[in-house]
Amino acid sequence: QVQLVESGGGLVQTGGSLRLSCAVSGRTLGYDALGWFRQAPGKEREVVAAINWSAGNTYYSDSVKGRFTISRDNAKNTVTLQMNSLKPEDTAVYYCAFSSAGRAWYRPTLSDYDHWGQGTQVTVSS
Repeated sequence: QVQLVESGGGLVQTGGSLRLSCAVSGRTLGYDALGWFRQAPGKEREVVAAINWSAGNTYYSDSVKGRFTISRDNAKNTVTLQMNSLKPEDTAVYYCAFSSAGRAWYRPTLSDYDHWGQGTQVTVSS
């Protein structure tokens, strides 16, 4: 059973940076996809970024492209989301998610992912 544990959320001012990490256990990762999603109060959960574990291909939503970077560490079995130039509209609970379909890094949707972390709060003050 795949388990995902996020860390690194917190409170930051506009323009600041945060780094989220997701530790993956319970599976030897290969042709899989890992994604970061977020959900703001009163809004639907949306994709932020995704990565194919074996090839390292990445996808970003338009709202974060150029500001966020997703990466993976094969040795530590972790996926990281580096968030720079944060804006108040980035405030949300951020979730790490796993898909056994390696193609799910490309234009990811919620239904592509079947294992989720507990989420970590990111708050950007204006």
